[in-house]
Amino acid sequence: MTRTVQQLFDLTGRTALVTGGSRGLGLQIAHALGEAGAKVMLSARKESELEEAAAELQAAGVDARWIAADCSREEDIRRLADETLERLGDIDILVNNAGAAWGAPAEEHPVEAWDKVMNLNVRGYFILSQQVAKRSMIARKSGRIVNVASIAGLGGNPPQMQTIAYNTSKGAVITFTQALACEWGRHGITVNAICPGFFPSRMTKATIERLGEDAMAAHAPLQRLGDDEDLKGIALLYASDAGKHITGQWLAVDGGVSVVTGG
Repeated sequence: MTRTVQQLFDLTGRTALVTGGSRGLGLQIAHALGEAGAKVMLSARKESELEEAAAELQAAGVDARWIAADCSREEDIRRLADETLERLGDIDILVNNAGAAWGAPAEEHPVEAWDKVMNLNVRGYFILSQQVAKRSMIARKSGRIVNVASIAGLGGNPPQMQTIAYNTSKGAVITFTQALACEWGRHGITVNAICPGFFPSRMTKATIERLGEDAMAAHAPLQRLGDDEDLKGIALLYASDAGKHITGQWLAVDGGVSVVTGG
């Protein structure tokens, strides 16, 4: 029998692991999945921020837990997978969101900063996806992987935006998403990416203050930056049975900025 729209989007009984989930875009996505019925495991580096985020989710009626881990470190990633599986059982939904950025002219960009960005934004996504798929999703022939990329991964920047490592890493995430979707489709695993534009967050605060929120919003056809609701719909679509026939795709959630710039 064909399910209703409400049934297709329902995540009751599912478990989601969200990295970088203590604030910003990761916490917004965690809200979306939890509000749809999923149990949510948050991960980030700082325990205090995780405690606050879990309390916020719990106050909203979400079954939320947390594990502190640094997703640039392989041993932490393996421990994160171990503890999540031990505490919550199989992982149905993995949201790879933990990320870092670094601003510097390309000719002066420190190599160690390049490595820091790549280790977290690309290598960390691969290792955690591999761990979760091998140990939970492949055997069950089911899984949803949602990778948070960026419109920065679609091309270059205006000259004042000097973030070559970040752009490169997010472009890699998009290709990683497509390649993984092709390999793991036979296992019933979908792999998709979200490409946010500018959302006010701790990571973007300095850029928004430097360029001005109004000036940045003026470049978007919708004349606004993203808010605390704007990723919820696409995250839930990718994570639920409503998106079961979507894989290897990316969607820009940016108020139309990438259309103007040709991304």
